[in-house]
Amino acid sequence: MRKRWLVSALLVAALSVAAVVGASTRASAAPKLTNITLQLKWVPQAQFAGYYAASLKGFYKAAGLNVTLKNGGPNIIPEQVVASGLAQFGVDWLPSLLAARDKGTDLVNVAQVVARSGMTQLTWKSSGINTIAKMRGKKVANWLGGNQYELFAALTKNGMNPTQNKGVTIVQQPFTMDLFLNHQVDSASAMTYNELAQVLESKNPKTGKLYQMSDLNVIKMQNVGTGMLEDGIFSTGKWLSSAANQATAVKFIAASLKGWIYCRDHQADCVSMTLKEGPTLPAGHQTWMMNEMNKLIWPSASGGIGIMNKAAFAQTAKIAQQFGVIKKAPTGSYRTDLAAKAVASLKAGGADVNGNSWKPIVVKLTAGGK
Repeated sequence: MRKRWLVSALLVAALSVAAVVGASTRASAAPKLTNITLQLKWVPQAQFAGYYAASLKGFYKAAGLNVTLKNGGPNIIPEQVVASGLAQFGVDWLPSLLAARDKGTDLVNVAQVVARSGMTQLTWKSSGINTIAKMRGKKVANWLGGNQYELFAALTKNGMNPTQNKGVTIVQQPFTMDLFLNHQVDSASAMTYNELAQVLESKNPKTGKLYQMSDLNVIKMQNVGTGMLEDGIFSTGKWLSSAANQATAVKFIAASLKGWIYCRDHQADCVSMTLKEGPTLPAGHQTWMMNEMNKLIWPSASGGIGIMNKAAFAQTAKIAQQFGVIKKAPTGSYRTDLAAKAVASLKAGGADVNGNSWKPIVVKLTAGGK
């Protein structure tokens, strides 16, 4: 009986040792993930859905990365966060990056996700103001604080001097469309993916029904020749000086772009993921935003999503210099080699990096964007 107990005890001990050794072996065999932080430009919304998808669908983890997505806000400047080393990557409009570089901050665009401008000026159809030229003598609203350059370039192109309120009166616009909805200004700035929807989600007090596109003139800066590049991914030259970090950057860019490709092909799912990140805006509004963001990204140029377009960069830099955002012509502000490697890896995996066949959906807005 004692022998049988001793044998049993030894067997249990052996199995316990084997279990510990097995767990240790599995732990040592598991790949170690590289920690990366991405600083976003604003609060959770579909403007950043591709990054949410890359995280929640496991694209970052599959690339060997543990990515923390940091939300932005009115008091958060992504360039400062990245420059201070609190994040390895950031997302912001290209003019902001150029301004930071002009002041000596070593920031570099590594992937230009958004290919065209989403900035517009809205006027009421009844006003007859359907061109920039017809804004002469009118009250024109913009958020200012670095968001005015596309509009100012368009006004200047048409013989007005917005910086001195000559030929046009510039009004600072709050982060609502109230001034426009209350007819306190003749024109207001609106991003296609956000403020335009805010107007279309509002009721016309005269009819009790929602405003329609037929009530508006939507003047796109992209169409009047003063569009500037917006959301792009950037890092610091110092961090990118390491070969190991460059390899990490390629993986991060590829996984992020894969997230945007996923959101092109699975818009509803990406809206759901956005709402999980933070329901700051309702589902209807986020659905509109997701669709409009895809319009700004797809189709991508022949090089594929993330590859900087030289002509678009030159136009952005020209406008930035014209209005004093930067004092001198920018050099070394972007590199395409990392994004090119990322795109090549995606193509090798069968991904469609151009989206030439993508078609936008029709989004029906409801009151308040619900």
